[in-house]
Amino acid sequence: MAKKNNDFNHSPKSGEKHNNSYGRSHVPFRLGVLFIVIFVLFVALIVQLGNLQIVNSDNMESRIRASSQRIIEESTPRGMIYDSQGEPLVENRSEAAITFTRGLDMEGADLLDIAERLDDLIDVEVDDDLTERDLKDFWLADEDHLDAARDRLSQEESNLSDSEEYSALVDEVQDDEIDFNNDQMRLATIFKRLNGTQELSTDFIKNSDVSDEELARVSERTTELPGVSTSMDWTRNMVTDDSPLQSVIGRVSTQEQGLPAEQAEEYLDQGYSRNDRVGTSYLEQQYESVLQGTKTENEVSVDRNGQIVNQTTLSEGEKGDNLKLSIDSEFQQKVDQIVRENYQDLINDGMANYSSGIYAVAMNPKTGDILSLSGYYHETGSSEIEEDAIGTYTKSFTPGSVVKAGTLTAGWGSGAIQGNEVLYDQPIRLAGSNNKASIFNRNGNNNQNVSAQRALEYSSNSYMIQVALKMLGINYNGDTISIPGVQNQQGVYDQLRDAMAQYGMGVETGIDLPGEVTGIRTPVEDLSDARGQAGKVLDLAFGQFDTYTPLQLAQYVSTVANDGQRVRPHLVEGIYGNDEGGGLGEEKETIETEVLNEVDISEENMDIIHRGFHDVAHGDDAWTTARGLDDAEMDLAAKTGTAEMVVVEDGDEISVDGLNMVSYGPYDDPEIAFAVVIPQIQRNNSKVTPNLDITKEVMDAYYDLYKDDE
Repeated sequence: MAKKNNDFNHSPKSGEKHNNSYGRSHVPFRLGVLFIVIFVLFVALIVQLGNLQIVNSDNMESRIRASSQRIIEESTPRGMIYDSQGEPLVENRSEAAITFTRGLDMEGADLLDIAERLDDLIDVEVDDDLTERDLKDFWLADEDHLDAARDRLSQEESNLSDSEEYSALVDEVQDDEIDFNNDQMRLATIFKRLNGTQELSTDFIKNSDVSDEELARVSERTTELPGVSTSMDWTRNMVTDDSPLQSVIGRVSTQEQGLPAEQAEEYLDQGYSRNDRVGTSYLEQQYESVLQGTKTENEVSVDRNGQIVNQTTLSEGEKGDNLKLSIDSEFQQKVDQIVRENYQDLINDGMANYSSGIYAVAMNPKTGDILSLSGYYHETGSSEIEEDAIGTYTKSFTPGSVVKAGTLTAGWGSGAIQGNEVLYDQPIRLAGSNNKASIFNRNGNNNQNVSAQRALEYSSNSYMIQVALKMLGINYNGDTISIPGVQNQQGVYDQLRDAMAQYGMGVETGIDLPGEVTGIRTPVEDLSDARGQAGKVLDLAFGQFDTYTPLQLAQYVSTVANDGQRVRPHLVEGIYGNDEGGGLGEEKETIETEVLNEVDISEENMDIIHRGFHDVAHGDDAWTTARGLDDAEMDLAAKTGTAEMVVVEDGDEISVDGLNMVSYGPYDDPEIAFAVVIPQIQRNNSKVTPNLDITKEVMDAYYDLYKDDE
């Protein structure tokens, strides 16, 4: 039987190869690709590690440090303020303090624990301004209370964001749950101060009346009180509590008040913190950048839980620079006493019932140094007076005839008069209005020829009105005239006001204090005939219309004394550093004299004003207005001013006078210019002259203090 050929049982013969190359080569190829990928990734990892450790090592180290170390700043005391003799007017009183630097992610429960521990170590008075929200925050700081409030939330409220949920939790706190006893209120006060501290910022928990025992107890337990430490704080105080300059120096905010809301963004842009203490008014505000010290920088280290574990000082801060004023406290006190006592006499005699105050300014006419600022006011019906020195540049009054040098200047500048021109002094008859006259010819008698110089000595209203009429194109001949129809009143208003402004009246004086007012200059378009205001341009000519501040009047008479140069007034004489004890050090900056403008007037015409002002104090005529100054200890020049007005009470019209005066001396080499303003005095036919009396007393006080030994 023949054998079948079965391929399945066929075996290769010796030397025959079996073809299975596909199965053997596929697996090694995949492994090779995998090894290559792993090798590439390994190389990339090595390169990245090398880049991090070698190329970017500094950057990585900084990022690591930033996550565990932070820089915090601590304020330093402000610079002090001294008078011209180097005597301190304000000072920083150092006091021991308990501080708290808040770590990262500190929750209410953490703060409550610290508050409870502190409550056993220090005595804290309950804050009077604890709000309902403060008390609710304190109640919710207890975790059991927080859970209880959370159980009261609706399902919808439970799904709110963290901040929205907490707001809902606050609403769930019941009134009876925050009805705390005194011990709890004290604890709530400490908690509020801790809770009000921003992360990695430092605030004071107690910074007044901290006893040595409290300092010791806290110092011994700082490891148990995260962020709590002992330090020093300062408070800003006037050296003399009743100093009349307190209002001018201004105030500094407390740490609780921090930055004023209206200026917060500006201060924050300058690197301030929200709780920094800054000057909020007057000199403290004006010189904030000088008085504010350089902050101390501390580096704090925090652990993974955000708690501060170490604090290192990187740079010590520096106390702010100091201000030295141009005011001598001794002279200021003398001026204040003179002004206060004279005003009190007017009140006691019933002459100041309608008066809104009394204001006086003394300055050096050549340098602009303010020598004194004094002001007082009283409420109607009260005999008690209060200090108001800032009123010298924040309040304005009708000046009266003190401004007549400005009228002459306008007349000369417009060409209406020439030099010491003589005009016939007589009552001015106006249609539809009472006659306007000088004090010596109101009844129509004593009409006479008067020169510009004599017009100042007599304080002639008629002369000044005729100057304004000439500026309007009218040469007065004694006939009745009608002002409403006169053209070019706008131009004459402008000329008169421009002349006044050259002396500093109606414009900013430039004093280094914020909030200066410039007085009232009613726009001409508001002076309609229907209001009977058409003749006000004539009133302006003798100081019975626009209003000026006492400081403006002081700058005006200073400009006269300084031969027409108007200088900027300033309270700060110089900026000084600190000595080793933190006191007045070396001068860093001198406040130089700054000439704002020169009056557009000839030397001959300025000499007419000088002689006229001198005659006011030394003339021997019956109508010389301030002869009482002729026996002053200095040779004085002056100009009086009476601002007449009417007040209405219970339907009755009562005549009152603003009694004002400007002066300077010594006449041949002026060192002091002085202005005093006493509005709305009821003289009751009395011949009292408090403006003259005060001027003489102040000028004599200056002489006795500074020139008696010359």
